[in-house]
Amino acid sequence: MVLGVQEITLAIIVGTLAAIVYSLRVMVLMERRIARIEMHIESVVGRIMREELKIERSLKSRKKKK
Repeated sequence: MVLGVQEITLAIIVGTLAAIVYSLRVMVLMERRIARIEMHIESVVGRIMREELKIERSLKSRKKKK
């Protein structure tokens, strides 16, 4: 079975489209991972900020006592 130019061109186009769809899928998955990582970072920063505020309050109360 010999393929003509049209069949080869069509196979190349279909293959290219499949590669584009796959790469878009990978990009969406990566974006979701990055979003999840950012959420974790935000929660850690929030905890650190709360601890920093506690430390600042305790230092201010110590200065007032002296």
